[in-house]
Amino acid sequence: MTMRTRLIVVFTLLCIAAALLLPAVPQSLEYHHFADRRHLLGIANFLDVVSNLGFLVVGIAGLVIVFGGRARFEFGSERWPYAVFFLGALLTALGSGYYHLAPDNESLFWDRLPMTIAFMGLVSSQIVDRINIRAGLALLVPMLLLGAASVIYWRATERAGVGNVLPYGVLQGYSVIIVLLLAMLSPSRYTRGNDLYWVFGWYVLSKLLETFDAEVLHLGNVISGHTLKHVAAALAGGTVCYMLMHRTLKEPEASRESSSNAFGATPERVAKGVPPSI
Repeated sequence: MTMRTRLIVVFTLLCIAAALLLPAVPQSLEYHHFADRRHLLGIANFLDVVSNLGFLVVGIAGLVIVFGGRARFEFGSERWPYAVFFLGALLTALGSGYYHLAPDNESLFWDRLPMTIAFMGLVSSQIVDRINIRAGLALLVPMLLLGAASVIYWRATERAGVGNVLPYGVLQGYSVIIVLLLAMLSPSRYTRGNDLYWVFGWYVLSKLLETFDAEVLHLGNVISGHTLKHVAAALAGGTVCYMLMHRTLKEPEASRESSSNAFGATPERVAKGVPPSI
């Protein structure tokens, strides 16, 4: 096991320990009090609702790119984590739009559940691209189940009066940081691998805009930080669309070297069913 692999494993174990051992953190009801509550066209919280159309556009466009032959994949099975990511974006448009019509803990569940689908799909896609194809695909379903479990657990604890949103929060933070670590530590088998830094940047911007929701609205009373958060997060997904449309497979020698350095398994070995040496 290489040093970078150890780092990823240790970080993963620390996050699991934090989710299981740290004190419970209930969902603050203040979270649902967004700055822009203006109605328009009979729609409550209009801009926070309709700004989710960006996720819908990205989700549909991404699925067309993945299944329509616009994206380059060395092996056809590599498309599935990206398909899951874009499906998660599409479902987030529906879930987040529903939540913002009448924000509360019950409707927030339908906002967060599809987001875990997108997070886990993206993590799996980068394991496939940068570490090992079979490992990334094998982890996809367990990660999806883990993501769903974190949201289901949160809702169950809220209903029981002992809310604990911490596991979901840890999962979201882990997803973002592990993708960044993978980008930094393991080169992709494809060109445009550095586009992942733009994805990270858009996500960080979206969290800043969410944090300063009211302050952004007060700048000109035009648009709130939370509305712009949706736009920034959708642009993160749009960056993945752009990456898939413009990337190409690197030279076979470089591809073999990068994959072999990570886990001792080349794409050729994976394609032939040779188990990765983890």
